[in-house]
Amino acid sequence: MSDNNALAISLFGEILMADQLARARLTKALPKGMELSHFSVLNHLAPGGAERSPAQLAKTFHVTRGAMTNTLHKLETAGYIHIRPDWDDARRKIVGISPAGRSARDQALQSIAPMISEIVGDLGEARVRAALPILRELRLKLEDG
Repeated sequence: MSDNNALAISLFGEILMADQLARARLTKALPKGMELSHFSVLNHLAPGGAERSPAQLAKTFHVTRGAMTNTLHKLETAGYIHIRPDWDDARRKIVGISPAGRSARDQALQSIAPMISEIVGDLGEARVRAALPILRELRLKLEDG
């Protein structure tokens, strides 16, 4: 195995393990009954009251439309989102965050903020800032491929 392959395998191994551990810790810190996928959608919709179609959300989160429909159904049942017809195309639907959803998202952020702040503090702000462009570029390359 070349040094380049070994480096790539080590990089992806660390990313996958960090992802698994981060998801587990975030899930524990979220308010009871909230799943990470629920928080992710609410957090995406919260800024400026953004509205998206279910297909746009599925694409953003790299999940199937069926998986997104399931998540949206749970969020709608909880009263966290509103799903309305698209006024330009009645066959499509539009998803927006409700006041209850914004409140749940804010509560979730308060729950996870100490854990995230602790990790950033332990690693050091400068090191985290230095890692972000590399991780962002890696994500963009993976999205292209």
